[in-house]
Amino acid sequence: MTVCQAVAIRTKNLLSERKMTQYRLEQDSGIQHGTMNGIMSAKNRGIELNTVMMIARGFRMTVLEFLDDPVFASEELEIE
Repeated sequence: MTVCQAVAIRTKNLLSERKMTQYRLEQDSGIQHGTMNGIMSAKNRGIELNTVMMIARGFRMTVLEFLDDPVFASEELEIE
């Protein structure tokens, strides 16, 4: 699994847990729709830290809270 795929999984899980739409996250984070679609489809080759930080802010959490998930702890996580 790539970092982009892990971010997509974490984001989808948080959206579900918080009963939040992707549109609301886009509005709260300031991320454009096309960019968010690229993230959610996990087709991007890489993701920048500032984008992860914007997603975390959209969820009203710190980047450390966002990254504190088993999906990021895998030894097999590919770093692009």
